[in-house]
Amino acid sequence: MKKNLLVTGGAGFIGSNFVPYFLTKYPEYNLINLDKLTYAGNLSNLAEITANDRYKFIQGDICDRKLIEKIFEDDEINGVIHFAAESHVDNSISGPGEFIRTNVNGTFTLIDVARLAWKGTQNRFHHISTDEVYGSLGETGLFTETTPYAPNSPYSASKASSDLIVRAYHHTYGMNVVTTNCSNNYGPKQHNEKLIPTIIRKALTGEKIPVYGDGKNIRDWLYVEDHCTGIDLAFHKGRSGETYNIGGRNEKVNIDIVKGICQILDEKKPRSDKRSYSEQISFVTDRPGHDRRYAIDATKIENELGWKAKENFESGILKTIHWYLQNAGNK
Repeated sequence: MKKNLLVTGGAGFIGSNFVPYFLTKYPEYNLINLDKLTYAGNLSNLAEITANDRYKFIQGDICDRKLIEKIFEDDEINGVIHFAAESHVDNSISGPGEFIRTNVNGTFTLIDVARLAWKGTQNRFHHISTDEVYGSLGETGLFTETTPYAPNSPYSASKASSDLIVRAYHHTYGMNVVTTNCSNNYGPKQHNEKLIPTIIRKALTGEKIPVYGDGKNIRDWLYVEDHCTGIDLAFHKGRSGETYNIGGRNEKVNIDIVKGICQILDEKKPRSDKRSYSEQISFVTDRPGHDRRYAIDATKIENELGWKAKENFESGILKTIHWYLQNAGNK
């Protein structure tokens, strides 16, 4: 008997990397991909697996309870990996309502339907979250699984809320849940609005490359394929009710990333005038509530589950830039 796994948001950035990886690695699973196909979802990211008879796509909203109930009944779902979320901080500042609806109400709808459908069975519900729920770090220290939540944007507040709903369903109803909080992902298939694709796109189109504030904000970067292996381990081997932080141990200052990408592009695809892409860098007004530094301590998942990131930032960014150069016309 094959296991039927519901993946939400599988046409998004991380989901569309995870679904082909998981299908290839685990022939014992059927995957049902539920995605609303908002601006951030792109079915062309899944072109390589659309003909796979163990894969099924359903367009729909995780807030649609009747649809979720029908999927659980029709497809006999016995596991969930929940990626679906509104995830862009700037958009959450200009329009917070959709973030509360999708990230909070959607997660509640999904886990509540799972609770009633599974009736006490130990099917696993895996919730994907972010390091932004922890707020902002000072110059030293790392986020651990016991760091108090201190979200600073409507996006991170909505994700923190969804984390706590999942936690409550474990403690109240005994559901078999696991939550993973990741650092900043990058790699193939990421939406154009995010930092690294924006740098690449603006550089290649000759536009100004925007950098918030003084560019000294620090992020911990995780190559998306490394994140997929961490999710895989946490889903299969993580202890019920636990949180696992997944980070690449790749802290980088934003302006250094911008300059580094420009330097690589100078070599890989030089400007027609032979000047450096770094001349297009433009500092813009910082956004409200912009956390200064994030960095994750991944010791728990490394020690308990044996996970380790394969890519450092230097190797991962080369793969990422190569992918965008190869696929620039398709985005």
